[in-house]
Amino acid sequence: MMPRVVVTGAAGLIGQYVMKSAARWAPGWEVHGLTRADLDLTDHAAVERTWQRINPHAVIHCAALSRTKDCEQNPELARRINVDATVQLARLSNDIPFIFLSSGEVFDGRHSWYREQDAPNPINLYGKTKIEAEQVVLENPRHTVLRIVLTAGTSLHGNRSFVEDMCRTAKSGKSMTLYGDEFRCPLPAGAIARVVWEVAGQALPGLYHLGGLERLSRWDIGQALLPWYPELQGRLVEGSARTHAGAPRPVDLSLNCEKIQAVLSFPIPGFRSWLERRMHRDTDLWDYEPGVP
Repeated sequence: MMPRVVVTGAAGLIGQYVMKSAARWAPGWEVHGLTRADLDLTDHAAVERTWQRINPHAVIHCAALSRTKDCEQNPELARRINVDATVQLARLSNDIPFIFLSSGEVFDGRHSWYREQDAPNPINLYGKTKIEAEQVVLENPRHTVLRIVLTAGTSLHGNRSFVEDMCRTAKSGKSMTLYGDEFRCPLPAGAIARVVWEVAGQALPGLYHLGGLERLSRWDIGQALLPWYPELQGRLVEGSARTHAGAPRPVDLSLNCEKIQAVLSFPIPGFRSWLERRMHRDTDLWDYEPGVP
């Protein structure tokens, strides 16, 4: 019998790519994807029953309340999903590998190229819930935390990735301000999915950072997307993070990924180089094909 792996958040941006890439990167696994419609992770009794029924050999926990604004507006729900549900799943996975997708939002953004040993200091509720959940997960020496950052991709309903948000705003006739002094290291969802499967296959416990090779400002990211998304033409305005109002956002969330890169079979791509190499491929722009570095 093939080992069984559960993927939570299977309808989310990364979960969707993890599911559709399983046949390519994890052919030896029997994959059980769980969406919000399949299972309410805040219903602890239902979660217990589901785990008893599937009896997984590994868990990839992608589900989260991940929009900063949503967390700030509903802190109770953010804690129930991001912390309480994760704690229960980690407990149920006590004797098996458990991969938890966390976030670079655990940092305050005052520095660049954060390493795993750097001290977290979240400035928003989303980051606070993630670091609290991380601490519980990492108490188990079998378990893994992957901190990710800005993810590009195409989701089931077109409302999960930052690229989709930008295009939706542009198509509504509105302009959007992109900060030239706010930095991220974006990564395609397909590349993240491949990393997740490699980590699952090797059963690599501990804490790892996973971001793109390039540190880019939000403005740089928008400019890189223009050739691919013509609807953005004329809709992008450069601004400064100093004028930001709303939920706190770290200014710099670039992550040093040397630790995870040392155990992968392929090089982590940069965002702009990824786009250039995908120029003539008739596939999902954010997928990850064999042979594409």
